[in-house]
Amino acid sequence: MTSFDDNPLPSPNPEASRPEPSRPESETPAQTPPPQNDSLAGDPISYGAQALPSAATSYAAVPSPAAFPSSTVPEDLRISWSWPHLLLSIVFFFGSQLAVGIVLLTYYSIDRHLSQNQIKKLVESDPKFLVGTTVLSAALMILFLYMTLAVLRDLPFWTSLGWRKFSAATAGAKGRPWMYFLSGCGLSIFVALASSGVKDTDHLPIQELFKNRTGAMLLMAMAVLVAPFFEETLFRGYLYPTLARLISSVARFVGMDSPSAVRAGVGLSVLVTGVLFGLLHAPQLGWTWGLVSLLITVGVIFTLVRAWTGTVLASFLLHLGYNSTIALTSILATRGFTHFPGK
Repeated sequence: MTSFDDNPLPSPNPEASRPEPSRPESETPAQTPPPQNDSLAGDPISYGAQALPSAATSYAAVPSPAAFPSSTVPEDLRISWSWPHLLLSIVFFFGSQLAVGIVLLTYYSIDRHLSQNQIKKLVESDPKFLVGTTVLSAALMILFLYMTLAVLRDLPFWTSLGWRKFSAATAGAKGRPWMYFLSGCGLSIFVALASSGVKDTDHLPIQELFKNRTGAMLLMAMAVLVAPFFEETLFRGYLYPTLARLISSVARFVGMDSPSAVRAGVGLSVLVTGVLFGLLHAPQLGWTWGLVSLLITVGVIFTLVRAWTGTVLASFLLHLGYNSTIALTSILATRGFTHFPGK
């Protein structure tokens, strides 16, 4: 029989049992402070080589495309979708517009037996048809984004699309909400003065929509209540970060370091988004390139403000001030939509 004495327990390590000498306070490792969750921090324009702690904290649950490691992407560009979703969104956008147009055209044509010329006039110059098509298409597009970005991915919808509050920490450096609204009013006046020197603006398609009071009021209501919200959500909330990430990925693939690639992606995305914004309104302006160029400039400014502040709320207020000034001057010029010049 083996006794306990034949297999003695190992003696404890004298080094392990020796107490660790105390360190002076100067040598004690400093504790890392908890990251601050600043909703406007991390705008890519001032993005440097180091990733922001707030970005890593507030967006840790958001999956990002594989082109960039999550820790190297500034908070403003942390999105959960990439180019396949963009392609699907483009198909849905134009498909929904076509479907809504067909449905409304069928509704208007019931028991009317419209001729081809009447249908063309309805599509091009009937305010009710145009406003109805625009509002329904916008609602369907928002619903599509909500279903694919929030419901299927279980993510906060408005925050994912860049709708964030102004932070108290950055309010002094990046302005207050009312400043963006007033800046939009000033931008509208500047564009109005600049467009007065553009030739061939007497018979624009958009002017045909101001033939009666009902049509003018519908258009102005849409311009103030619908257009800023929908266009900023689509262009500055969805399209801008998508293009910035795609362009940044290409730049990084060809050898750029991450900060330079991000800045290149942001700069080109600001330009491309502004161009697309201007082209969207080109049919209303009869493809008058002087006016389209001004709207492209406006679109670039809107996107630049969104990139600088890190929130769609800033570009929305700028857009709202811009369209509100147009609506107010239209009301004054037509004496409350009761007197239309040229009629």
